[in-house]
Amino acid sequence: MLPIAIIGAGPYGLSIAANFRRAGIPFRIFGRPMENWLAHMPKGMMLKSDGFASNIDDPDGAFSLRDFCREQQIEYSDIGIPVRIETFTAYGLAFQQRLVPNIEDNLVVSLTKSPNGFLLRLDSGETIEARQVVLAVGITHLEYVPPVLAHLGSEFLSHSSRHHDLEPFRGRRVVVIGAGASGIDLAYLLHDAGADITLVARQKELKFHDRQSVDDPRPWWERLRAPQSGLGPGLRTKFYADAPTVFRHLPESLRVSIGQTSFTPCAGWFAKEKVMGRVPLMLGCAPIQADVQGGKVRLHLRRADGSESAILADHVIAATGYKVNLERLAFLSPDIRSNLRAVNGAPMLSGSFESSLPGLYFVGISAQNTFGPVMRFAFGARFAARHLTRAVAKSLARNRASSAVPAVSRSQNEQTPAL
Repeated sequence: MLPIAIIGAGPYGLSIAANFRRAGIPFRIFGRPMENWLAHMPKGMMLKSDGFASNIDDPDGAFSLRDFCREQQIEYSDIGIPVRIETFTAYGLAFQQRLVPNIEDNLVVSLTKSPNGFLLRLDSGETIEARQVVLAVGITHLEYVPPVLAHLGSEFLSHSSRHHDLEPFRGRRVVVIGAGASGIDLAYLLHDAGADITLVARQKELKFHDRQSVDDPRPWWERLRAPQSGLGPGLRTKFYADAPTVFRHLPESLRVSIGQTSFTPCAGWFAKEKVMGRVPLMLGCAPIQADVQGGKVRLHLRRADGSESAILADHVIAATGYKVNLERLAFLSPDIRSNLRAVNGAPMLSGSFESSLPGLYFVGISAQNTFGPVMRFAFGARFAARHLTRAVAKSLARNRASSAVPAVSRSQNEQTPAL
C-alpha cells in the first residue's frame, strides 16, 4: 500500500512533495504542474504578492523565486517590482522539474474510502490504494458566482478563473463584476485586449495597495505600527501571516468570521494607473437581476441610494472570488463528503491539517477556517508543507512501530520451549 498520496501540483502540492522527498517519506503526487496558474489566470497578469512572499517551499532553501530570476536574468526585487504571472509559472515548472521530478501528470477522478485507507482512481484508469491522502487541489473547484447571475448560460456568464487568453473578447461588450484584484486586473487586461469593458462593483471606490520599495523604506515608526509581512503591512496581517498555529486556538466562530471578512477587496499598486481614467467604472452598484434579451445580457443594477439602472453586455464575468464547499469537490465520494465534519462548508481540521476522517488532510484555502487567511496565499505553503511533513513523519513512524510489535511477539513465542 502506498503510504501517502498528494492530489494537486500547485504551490502547496509541490511544496509538500519537496518536503516529503527531503524527509524520506514515500509518496506519489498527481496533477498537472501549476495548472491553475497556467490555465486559469489571464495572460499579462501580475501577482499582488511581493516577490519575497511568492516562493514555493524548498526545504533546503536553495531555489527561491529570487534564485530562479537570477538564473534566468529576470528583473526581481523582494518588494517594489511586481511578479509577472509568466515568471511565476515558469518558476513553478522549474521547481517541479528540479525538486519534484516524480510527479505524475494524471488527474484523480475519484477518491473513495477503503478498509485500510483510500482508493484513488486516475483519469488513466489506474486504481491506487493509499493509507493517507493530502488534498492540495487549489481554488478552481471553489468558484463562487452570486445566485442572481448563476442561471445564465456559459455563453453569457463565466467566472474570472475561466480566462487565460482574452483575445476572444476583442470588440465585444464585457461587464466585469468585482472590486478585488482579479476583477480589477481583468478589467485593464480586457481593455488592453480591445474589449469594450465596464467594471461594476458594490464598493463606492476601488482600493489599491501602497507601493513599497527597497530604495524608499518606510520610516521606523510606520514599520512599527504596520510591520511588513507576507500578506502585506499591518499588525493583524502579520499575525495572520506568521502565527497560523496560534490562530487555530481562537474560538471557532471568530476564526470563521475572520476568514470571511479579514481582507477587503484590494488590487496591487501597479493596477491603479492601468484602470483609473482608462476603464469605465460603475461603483456603488450591485446586480439584482440578469436576463438575456436579443442575444445580450441585460444586467439590472441597484445603487446605494436605491435607484436602479441597467446595462447591456455580450458577456458578464463574475470576479466574485471563491467559497470553500466540500460539495464542490465532485471527485470525493458521497460517503467521504457526508462523513467529514465541516463548518460553513469547510472541513474542520486538527493541528496537523487532518480532517475528521483519519488520514485525509486538507491544505490551502480549504484550511482557512482552521489556520487563517494565510492559507489563501502562496505564502502559506511553507508553513503547511513543513507542519504537515512533521505530522506525517510521526504518523508513519507510529504505524511502523505498531506493525513491528506482533512480529516480535511471534518470534519470541517460537523460541519459547513448550512445558
